Amino acid sequence: MTEPQSTPLQPLPDDWQRALAVVAHPDDLEYGCSAAVAAWTDAGRSVAYVLASRGEAGIDTLEPRECGPLREREQRASAAVVGVTEVEFLGHRDGVIEYGIALRRDIAAAIRRHRPELVITMNHRDTWGGVAWNTPDHVAVGRATLDAAGDAGNRWIFPELRDQGLEPWDGVRWVAVAGSATPTHAVDATPGLERGVRSLLEHRTYIEALTDEDPETYAREFLTKWATATGERFGGKPAVSFELFAR
Repeated sequence: MTEPQSTPLQPLPDDWQRALAVVAHPDDLEYGCSAAVAAWTDAGRSVAYVLASRGEAGIDTLEPRECGPLREREQRASAAVVGVTEVEFLGHRDGVIEYGIALRRDIAAAIRRHRPELVITMNHRDTWGGVAWNTPDHVAVGRATLDAAGDAGNRWIFPELRDQGLEPWDGVRWVAVAGSATPTHAVDATPGLERGVRSLLEHRTYIEALTDEDPETYAREFLTKWATATGERFGGKPAVSFELFAR
């Protein structure tokens, strides 16, 4: 059953100290989540980013060998705007990321390295609210992240990770899915919205290839629109929404 769009969103739990965000591409987190990340890091919480790919197939006018390093640089600069200094790239091929054992293992390893209480990922379903088709990369990484949150705590799944010094971590308490058509929780975007805009703007090369609109106008209008719409279910405050799965 679809969550009624008039149902109020609950505040995302805040009794945690470490979060890990796992997404497919550079810029995925900046289309909304970064405003929440800014608020979290301001509060002294640790947030790390793991990206399955370097986004090397994301700009039609740039060859992947040129595009990948550029988008990696933009992502690191973007993360720094919202207080994130740990950014990892898993090296899966942009556009053809496959759900499967290899991806689950890589994400489980990252969870064991960072030992988060909260894991964040993107919409893992086939569509964006039944309106637009989701990309295979988002589906694969979102689904693998949900599975890896459990894999990370089981010593008998991927036992080779222990040989690498990565002991099981069963401390993930929640997985929060951004971009869900059925959100349940939200975070006040007010304190971090301006930095969220600046964070998205660090992906300037990508934005300039995406639209003829002025990059700052595009970023500000996009993020403000969605934060305001979400806020209608969150006490009127601009907000970032998540579908929360408890473990």
